[in-house]
Amino acid sequence: MALVDGEFYLLALLATLLCAVSIQVGTNFCNDYCDFHQGADTESRKGPARAVQSGLISPRAMLVATIIAFAIAGGSAWLLYLRAGWPFLLLGALSILLGIAYTAGRFSLAYLGIADPFVLIFFGPVAVAGTQYIQSLQFDETTILAGLGPGLISTGLLVVNNLRDIDEDQIAGKRTLAVRFGATFSRYQYAACMLGAAIVPVIFAINQNSWPPAIASLIIIPGLLLIRKVWRSSGAELRPCLGMTAGILLLFTILFCFGLGLG
Repeated sequence: MALVDGEFYLLALLATLLCAVSIQVGTNFCNDYCDFHQGADTESRKGPARAVQSGLISPRAMLVATIIAFAIAGGSAWLLYLRAGWPFLLLGALSILLGIAYTAGRFSLAYLGIADPFVLIFFGPVAVAGTQYIQSLQFDETTILAGLGPGLISTGLLVVNNLRDIDEDQIAGKRTLAVRFGATFSRYQYAACMLGAAIVPVIFAINQNSWPPAIASLIIIPGLLLIRKVWRSSGAELRPCLGMTAGILLLFTILFCFGLGLG
């Protein structure tokens, strides 16, 4: 979106990418470490093997890796501060804090079942609007709308993950929305995320009076097939749905950017 407006700064892009990736890696490492200690990862786990739970790495080593990843995130957030001001230093600190708070302790976001809205906001509007601002140093409210697409699909990823692990999470006291409201609720939630993401480009196109970005709504075609698969699957059968959902997120991004270029 910044590039279409004639704004592009490579160093700012690299710092943004480093910050985002290191926060994600740190969150995953922290999740691996905390879920092992809190009993959510066991030998009956249906998802991919976890490093600590499977014995591939010691808990101490995973803790050190978590600290290193978040330290890199903090350093890159400082670079973003130098480019775009103190709000991005604050945003980096908040993102790191939420990454830790995702699974650290029995009152964490995941264990209380309140992680979904944070994923929607931070993987969607915050990520898109923040990245665009770092490039142009001007806020564009349309980036909030555009960000809802990837935010909804990212939330769908979390929904599939929680639906797959519903039995283990319930035993471990991890009160995700899937555990709180049941598998059927989660399947409806997933469908709402995918359908909502497909609607976003149309609303964006109407708002901008430019129809090419609406091409991203074509994700509804594989999206409906995937909704059907999620509805008919459970447990380990849902593993492929994670990769497929991520693929739809990538497809959405490519199509939306292509549409912006045409517009």
